[in-house]
Amino acid sequence: MRDFISKTVAPIKPSGIRKFFDIVTEMKDAISLGVGEPDFDTPWHIRDEGIYSLEKGRTFYTSNAGLMPLREEICNYMKRKLGLTYDPKKEVLITVGGSEAIDIALRAVIDPGDEVLIPQPSYVSYEPCAILAGAKPVTIELTGDNDFRLTAAQLEEKITEKSKVLILPFPNNPTGSIMEKADLEAIAPIIEKHDLLVLSDEIYSELTYKEKHVSIASLPGMQERTIVINGFSKAYAMTGWRLGYACGPEAILAQMTKIHQFCIMCAPTTSQYAAIEALKNGDEDIAKMREAYNQRRRFLLHAFSEMGIPCFEPYGAFYIFPCIKEFGMTSDEFATRLLMEEKVAAVPGTAFGDSGEGYLRISYAYSIENLKIAMERIGRFVEKLRAEGSGK
Repeated sequence: MRDFISKTVAPIKPSGIRKFFDIVTEMKDAISLGVGEPDFDTPWHIRDEGIYSLEKGRTFYTSNAGLMPLREEICNYMKRKLGLTYDPKKEVLITVGGSEAIDIALRAVIDPGDEVLIPQPSYVSYEPCAILAGAKPVTIELTGDNDFRLTAAQLEEKITEKSKVLILPFPNNPTGSIMEKADLEAIAPIIEKHDLLVLSDEIYSELTYKEKHVSIASLPGMQERTIVINGFSKAYAMTGWRLGYACGPEAILAQMTKIHQFCIMCAPTTSQYAAIEALKNGDEDIAKMREAYNQRRRFLLHAFSEMGIPCFEPYGAFYIFPCIKEFGMTSDEFATRLLMEEKVAAVPGTAFGDSGEGYLRISYAYSIENLKIAMERIGRFVEKLRAEGSGK
């Protein structure tokens, strides 16, 4: 059967996130800190709207681009939250999660041989989607020395004549890093100078703990060269509803909609009705969940500090990215031993790119009770490793 398998697809590795999750599901008394999924239920008023849409028999296809009332609410949201104005008829597309939006955005703009600039560590889908679109992914290695932000110098260094798209993954999964307005202002002139298109993945935009999220599309001259990706999974605890969206220039959105039309038809109808309610009345829900995440974030920072494990302070998403380089083992080896010896699952930093070596991704989208137990186990594991290293 090997002769039938695509030579493009075959070399792509499966997601490194799921490996440890699959193991922990069959391990008794194990605690998983590995999956980036809110532990909250979707707020009841949002679920109720989805149920109501079913009771009313709203089970038919929507337009390819999505329900017009939903696109209008997304435009209202983008205006009040980010100061961005979009045309709901031509510049918004509803997708099956943010992941589909990333995929079809790249397919809509990439020609064979184009280069896609990808800051790493970052979400596992960017590089495979670039490859599947026919592009050459070019990694920009971010470092803990700069809190995993993208600098102008790092960006300039990687740009070539073939560079076409810059993926901007902030707030960042897995590091929790953010790009503040000053950071974005520093890279915007380089983006314009080299005529790059920006794919800004802002799925964690509501989960920031230092300052309000700023979209690069809000900077002068950037909206016309930026595709903003967002969705409902993280902010509204709607992962299983599989709903995302893209906002961007009409010419590009038209091509994305065409791909979406042939591959998907339309996003789930029930989810779209629920999403309208989320956008209209979900701000209070977001605030409550964000405060809970912030409490957990502070707890983990303190716990790792008490252990003597270096960890920069993440101001976005719901991840912390502790450095485990002192133990002289790979991230995969550390995560495997931690799971087998203490029954705590974390994701090796290398699941998000080679620059994640020496780090772990810890998700705090879990109850504070589970986090306390997990940190006790991690602390015990760290003490054991240090004792081994000292020969005791």
